[in-house]
Amino acid sequence: MILSVTFSKPVKNISEILGEEYTRVKIKLLTASLAASKNENYFAEFYTAKQVFHKKMSEAELNDFIVTHAGSTFKNCVQRTESEEITILANKKGKITELRKQLGVNPKGEASLGGGVSRSKKYLLAEGVAVPFLVHLGVMTAEGKVVKSKHDKFRQINRFLEMLDDVLGDVIRLREGEKNPVSENSPLNIVDFGSGKSYLTFAVQYYLTEVKKIPAQIFGLDLKKDVIAYCNTLAQKLSLSNLSFAVGDIASFGENKHPDIIVTLHACDTATDYALDYAIRQKAKAILSVPCCQHEINSQLTVKSVPADSPFAPLLKYGLIKERFSALVTDAIRAELLEQKGYKVQILEFIEESTTPKNLLIRAVLNKTESSDSKNSLLDTLKINQTLADLIEKEV
Repeated sequence: MILSVTFSKPVKNISEILGEEYTRVKIKLLTASLAASKNENYFAEFYTAKQVFHKKMSEAELNDFIVTHAGSTFKNCVQRTESEEITILANKKGKITELRKQLGVNPKGEASLGGGVSRSKKYLLAEGVAVPFLVHLGVMTAEGKVVKSKHDKFRQINRFLEMLDDVLGDVIRLREGEKNPVSENSPLNIVDFGSGKSYLTFAVQYYLTEVKKIPAQIFGLDLKKDVIAYCNTLAQKLSLSNLSFAVGDIASFGENKHPDIIVTLHACDTATDYALDYAIRQKAKAILSVPCCQHEINSQLTVKSVPADSPFAPLLKYGLIKERFSALVTDAIRAELLEQKGYKVQILEFIEESTTPKNLLIRAVLNKTESSDSKNSLLDTLKINQTLADLIEKEV
């Protein structure tokens, strides 16, 4: 199965063929069930110099597009499947060449091409290309070289953008289903709760605006006044009119930002729950949340409160195991509650555990508008309270 296709180097009369002066086309396989339900498994992005147009495709439509335009309308076409990379090239005389390279793994565990040639990691924000906000935040040099001590941060930013990119097609399609497609007059709205120094907030702005050419409005909220002042100053310095920050507490935030996407990175303890509750109430179409410091349930799970004959009792005898168990229980409850509110939920590894133990990401995409009134089995079994569950119950 084709995972992605990229078309580039268009012919001069491309507008006569496709109706617009497209410079490139990127098509990728959608994994969400929303796309598959209509047999439109692919999401295509048609780029011009200043705009990007979106289209859904079935597998048959994709194959027809490749046959019709690879090597003719576009002189360069690169297809990736699970096992190989197929490149279709056309020279000045119109001669078409097809190159196939098998994909595998070399002894060091790196992705490689056939013949043992190492294939370096391709980041969404590429190394060697200076990105203004990364230069100002000290992650890159002015020449685009990643600072050695900041390489983990660089990889973390790119990993997050990959996870965001995976849900963009669903979010855009949900907006279209509401008869409110993303446009300059109605941009994609993103709210980042607990934005901190805002590496990810600036990354989201840059990626959507400069790379994807998607109109977007991004808002960051944090408790630290000095950090917010710095972020607003940097946004102004970089002339980022679609990016703003404010001082505020997630728990009491009540503005109707009408977010399409909610982001939380390491919002401490119950702050994550307030962010998720806000996302549910605002009917956010996607949520990307990396929780942190789940103290609430840890403090409730004690040897005294859990019977000795409980299957969970052995997990509470040792502090480190109890802490990790409490964190997993917390996130499992959050995921189950989101599913009850109509979201399709995934729990993913955000970054390698060797980089940070706080490496689980809750990714949720709105799948249906109605909610389920089913109970949370973990809450009942462990006889504990949990903030998101309490907030949802109060709304009912």
